[in-house]
Amino acid sequence: MNAARRTSRRTVWAAVRAMALFTILLGVAYPIAVTGVGQLALPAQANGSLVRDSAGSPVGSSLIGQQFLTAAGDPDPAFFQPRPSAAGDGYDGAASSGSNLGPENPDLVAAIGERKAQVAEFNGVPEAEVPADAVTASSSGLDPHISAAYAAIQVERVAEARGLSSAEVEQLVRAHTAGPDLGYLGESRVNVLELNLALEQLRG
Repeated sequence: MNAARRTSRRTVWAAVRAMALFTILLGVAYPIAVTGVGQLALPAQANGSLVRDSAGSPVGSSLIGQQFLTAAGDPDPAFFQPRPSAAGDGYDGAASSGSNLGPENPDLVAAIGERKAQVAEFNGVPEAEVPADAVTASSSGLDPHISAAYAAIQVERVAEARGLSSAEVEQLVRAHTAGPDLGYLGESRVNVLELNLALEQLRG
């Protein structure tokens, strides 16, 4: 009986020591090491890929889209607009999701038709020129990018609202257009927040 108790105590003590050791290694040392490497090697990415204004204040993240609205809550014609978002009230990082509606769902079809008409009217272009990403949300609802085609149909409207020439705005769009990853994965895209921040700095 005593031998069994001693064996049991040794087993419990070994388990306690193992738990303490692995807690220190995996719960303390490993996170500190990974955080340290991230801060040294990739500080911007490790801190949320923040985008800052000319004063150095954070205005958002290059990884998460955001809306650009007037005080009345309408799309601001002086800014490039992002694609629709199904995440919460729009680009809510705590509610990341798509609509989960199938391509033949009547509600989605109706919403796309309504959005297409609104985007076409807002930008003064035919509905046939409205690209898909202008009327559909991404699967995460947080996509910070729009297609080069969607940026292109917004140039005239933004230039007019800001009193700039179309050439000036087009030049900014080209400067903030990233090509396909590795040259062939995906399509050309524009980060809306970074482009709008460049617009504000140009006006300043």
